[in-house]
Amino acid sequence: MKKHVVRIVGGDYRRTPIPVIEAAGLRPTPDRVRETLFNWLHHLWAGDFSQKRVLDLFAGTGALGFEAASRGVAHVQMVENNPAAVAALRALRSRLKAEQVRIHAGSAPMVLERLDHARFDLVMLDPPFGQGWLERLWDKLPAVLSQDGLLYIESEAPVAAPASFEILRLSRAGHVHFHLLRFAALQKKVNNPNTSELNKLKPGDAQEGMPSSIPF
Repeated sequence: MKKHVVRIVGGDYRRTPIPVIEAAGLRPTPDRVRETLFNWLHHLWAGDFSQKRVLDLFAGTGALGFEAASRGVAHVQMVENNPAAVAALRALRSRLKAEQVRIHAGSAPMVLERLDHARFDLVMLDPPFGQGWLERLWDKLPAVLSQDGLLYIESEAPVAAPASFEILRLSRAGHVHFHLLRFAALQKKVNNPNTSELNKLKPGDAQEGMPSSIPF
């Protein structure tokens, strides 16, 4: 039987095959969808990925996270709780010598609780369908997003976003709906409540390191 693979679409690792292991709920993002997403990001970030920090909360095969690394982002944090998938991610990272990629074995909620003050310019959320993951994670996401940070979501139905998020782009490929949202909550200063708009940052302006307490 021919081994199932997907390939990185663009960037430094273009055409690199990514093996797809057999695992419940594992659904690699198709090439066409990844190409569309990164076209969106190229437009919104004016083609500059070099200072961006990315969190891939349900890494699976790593197709999304390695695509981001291939485009030249500064840091990719992958999270995956399937041991076989984690091993495959680490093997591919080693093969690519992708030092900007960190892989954490654990669940998305647990990692979100431990990220402390880390902030990301893009959080990617492609969870198993039909398990209510979005409802469980919405209130945890603002804590890890930079001001005006972006959130990518794949889901089985169109997403109804909370008021703190603005839907920028959305599309559909087969049964998969995919969305790009912006975290748009205002930052309020106690000493000057009228400066919240002036203090809104562009994506990439606020960069904070990963906490040293998380093992990789």
